[in-house]
Amino acid sequence: MSYIEELFSLEGKTAVVIGGTGVLCGEMARGLARAGAEVVVVGRSEEKGAERLREIDEAGGRAFFVPADVASRESLQSLLETVTERTGRVDILVNGAGVNSPTPLLEIEDDEFARILDINLGAILRSCQIFGKHMLEQGGGSIINVGSISGLGPLSRVFTYSASKAAVHNLSKNLAREWAEEKVRVNTIVPGFFPAEQNRKVLTEDRVAAILGHTPANRFGEAEELIGATLLLASERAGSFVTGIELIVDGGFSAMSI
Repeated sequence: MSYIEELFSLEGKTAVVIGGTGVLCGEMARGLARAGAEVVVVGRSEEKGAERLREIDEAGGRAFFVPADVASRESLQSLLETVTERTGRVDILVNGAGVNSPTPLLEIEDDEFARILDINLGAILRSCQIFGKHMLEQGGGSIINVGSISGLGPLSRVFTYSASKAAVHNLSKNLAREWAEEKVRVNTIVPGFFPAEQNRKVLTEDRVAAILGHTPANRFGEAEELIGATLLLASERAGSFVTGIELIVDGGFSAMSI
């Protein structure tokens, strides 16, 4: 094994990827598996889960699927118990479940606002409490919360989503501060614009042109371009002194002003 391979190796580690049936977290799960981790793909759809397992198997990795409802604390607790019964521990947690809505600001109703906040923020709090306690007891681990470029600054047409993701960024920093001495690292990976299921409704022709005009790379990201950042944050060696950061992967979008 070369020095670089050793630095980023996840051999012997267990990674739980909540939202792993989706496009972006599915690719992150595949990258974690290729680095040697046994990956637990978590989602609601067994069909999509089976597809992700097939992709990971074809890449030479190891994975299994566990269904879970992130809106339920009991379901997340059961998820932890199911995983630890099989692997003994959880070393890496990716919190990537999320929902979006293009509802205009003045038309956002209370139930929609509450639903999006509960999935995008409440579910991350619940899973960080449950899995974070496990990591504290075992002496360390890495939590990677999936934020958003819209969590760094206002973005039109995704008002509730932006508010929820900004809160995720803040929560992650607070957890990093709380748990740093216990060797539980908490970071936020911040994707820019990657075509995925969540944002198809808002990617109109005009919006695409505006996004690309504000992105120095002049293109959307590819899901596999999140893997390198994921491995840095997941690796106990490469990322050992990295906690409380927002690691932005956006083709330069956030660096632009006019």
